[in-house]
Amino acid sequence: MVYRLNDGEINMQQKQKGEDQKEQRVKENPPSKESIGEEIEEGVEALVEEAQQEVAAARRPWYQSVRWGRILLVVYALLLSLFALLAWWVYYHPVLAIDVTITRDFQENQAPWLSYTMIAVSYIGNVQALSIGLVALAAILFWIVDLRLEAILVVVVSAVSALLNDLIKYVVARPRPAANLVEIIQAARGNSFPSGHVMSYVAFWGLLFSLGIILFKGNHWWRTALLIISALFVVLVGPSRVYLGDHWASDVLGAYLIGGILLGISLWIYLALKGKGVLAPRGKRARHFHHKYVRSPKT
Repeated sequence: MVYRLNDGEINMQQKQKGEDQKEQRVKENPPSKESIGEEIEEGVEALVEEAQQEVAAARRPWYQSVRWGRILLVVYALLLSLFALLAWWVYYHPVLAIDVTITRDFQENQAPWLSYTMIAVSYIGNVQALSIGLVALAAILFWIVDLRLEAILVVVVSAVSALLNDLIKYVVARPRPAANLVEIIQAARGNSFPSGHVMSYVAFWGLLFSLGIILFKGNHWWRTALLIISALFVVLVGPSRVYLGDHWASDVLGAYLIGGILLGISLWIYLALKGKGVLAPRGKRARHFHHKYVRSPKT
């Protein structure tokens, strides 16, 4: 009687045969110290590379996180909804009792220091040549230190803000505060909603403040001055427009909402382009400045 091996037994025999042959080759040709060293070095390099990838993932900026991206999209959607609701409301109700009350209460304080401060804060926005000049100056300075993406960003955000403000004012067509309701300390022309001063200040000074946080590093006097000055302009321009009788409080609120949305989206696009190396520094012209004052895109 002939006994036949099944498939399982055949596979086991073949596997055992292969292992025996491998052991025989190792005995005949033992590995050299060089080959052992190379294998150890390759293993170490693989472990180091894996650890570096884990560290890079842990250090990934929060704005590159998918979770944070979704949260910010929800926030932007809510802000845009609030702005749309406010714009619709003032379109059908140009004069609101709460706006009149806020302006009158604010204007009761006629202290000289307050009046001068409110006028000074709004002055830059009153002189178009000065506003354009500041934007151009900031763009030139960024370009000189080889921050070309930032230079273009400053110009584009300010231009888009101005165009968007004109468009919304044309659609809503809300009249300015009247002299029979509040005191007009400084008269302005055109429609009222949203405040052009507030939108332009958020676009320019708000962008400079943001770049001072996310782009520059170190406790340098010029960085501290940039953060303080830009923050003050953004915070004070809204109250100044109400105090001077140029805008209603709802105009200011709407401008902060839509201006904040525009600034947030602009920074989102900027950080994405920065992470991909778009218009990255290309020469030795400002290497010392970047090494000392500018954060690396990877941190």
